[in-house]
Amino acid sequence: MQNPQTHTAIARRTFLRRSGLGSAALASMLASDLSLGGEQRRDGESGLHVPARIKRVIHLCMAGGPSHIETLDHKPELAALDGKPMPESVTAGQPIAQLQGKELKVMGPQHPFSPRGQSGLLLSNVLEKIGDHADDLCVIKSMHTEQINHDPAHTFFNTGTAISGRPSMGSWVLYGLGAETEDLPGFIVLTSEGGGQSQPISSRQWHSGFLPSRFQGVQMHASGSPVHYVENPKGVTRNQQRQLIDTVSRLNELHNAHRHDPEVLTRLAGYEMAFRMQASVPELTDMSHETQRIIDMYGCVPGDGSFASNCLLARRLAERGVRFIQLYHRGWDHHGGVKKGVANTAKLVDQGTAALLQDLKDRDMLKDTLVIWGGEFGRTPMAQGTGRDHHIKGFSMWIAGGGVRGGTSYGATDELAYNAVENKVHVRDFHATLLHMLGVDHHRLTYKFQGLDFKLTGVEPAHVVHDILS
Repeated sequence: MQNPQTHTAIARRTFLRRSGLGSAALASMLASDLSLGGEQRRDGESGLHVPARIKRVIHLCMAGGPSHIETLDHKPELAALDGKPMPESVTAGQPIAQLQGKELKVMGPQHPFSPRGQSGLLLSNVLEKIGDHADDLCVIKSMHTEQINHDPAHTFFNTGTAISGRPSMGSWVLYGLGAETEDLPGFIVLTSEGGGQSQPISSRQWHSGFLPSRFQGVQMHASGSPVHYVENPKGVTRNQQRQLIDTVSRLNELHNAHRHDPEVLTRLAGYEMAFRMQASVPELTDMSHETQRIIDMYGCVPGDGSFASNCLLARRLAERGVRFIQLYHRGWDHHGGVKKGVANTAKLVDQGTAALLQDLKDRDMLKDTLVIWGGEFGRTPMAQGTGRDHHIKGFSMWIAGGGVRGGTSYGATDELAYNAVENKVHVRDFHATLLHMLGVDHHRLTYKFQGLDFKLTGVEPAHVVHDILS
């Protein structure tokens, strides 16, 4: 017996093909059919499994693994052990990236912490301006992950597995909820670097994996032309480009009538999106209407390729309905000179992050935006010369925005900042919580591939961390 949803989708394709209404409507219809993994809608007309707390996500990814000991996890006990041997009972048999076989000595915190805001949340002094928003932050101090090297750790944080080729969390969100804008991609990525060793970031971190490729992230360039090849060729007018796209779309629709190939639909949607972006991208990147107060608050020259400039662009993307925005800053890999390195890198991201939080709040958007700040793992309490090695057993990140209990910390590491010991939060738990905030049950957002029902949180246990939500 044919699935009624499948029959409806086919009927829509046939109607659109015969009526000539165009590929934009076709792509829009089919995107709706694919929402929430093809499941029946709940919550009336909302299309969500549970009431949503947020509409969008801005992930500020501190690539390279910022040291939790110098940023978010206050450990005065560790200072008293500075230079002393690390207890072997703690490290024996534990995963250590580049310190295997080395003499392990404790390195105390390199920067002081201070209570910030009315909540008195303890934050490192290197996060001076972020600290002004302490009462909006929930610091999760008990994160732990499974991959100890950069690329697989990024892959794990983005996809829930170290296996390359799986969909990123941004793609899952776009697949489950669809886009709120027709003029820009629903999942956009920006990168910047500076302050330390810049580990490369692969584009598979925002890939759609086995999901239809229209759900993958689109990288925009932080300086110069934001999107390559989106402009018309010289001598080609917008009307001529429209005619060309319509012709190609009709040919693709005829092809899809026989093949029913999702990638044909991706091409249809891609041509339409590129055409619309020819108008929307120049408007997006035109900062002439931003006040000098806003520019000064971010502390950037718009389009200069800095993290601060990307933060300003992220706010503009969020205003225009982009569902999932990732800003990677490559510069947190401090195997040496951790004291100076953390201070230098923090200085590059502190003002822009704080300005983004304030700007969202001023526009009444923070209430339905989740802002995430953190890396793929933390750093060891043991010294690696003057730096710290990779660490996965316990690290910190913070979140802010709609539905988050601000001015709080959750979980804890032990007195050596080594193991997460209280209210432990695995990356899969974080993914489950993220989807829950968006109104999606992580158990039910699935996609059948090679005979299996895949989901972002995989087959291992994953739990929504309700205690961090208001």
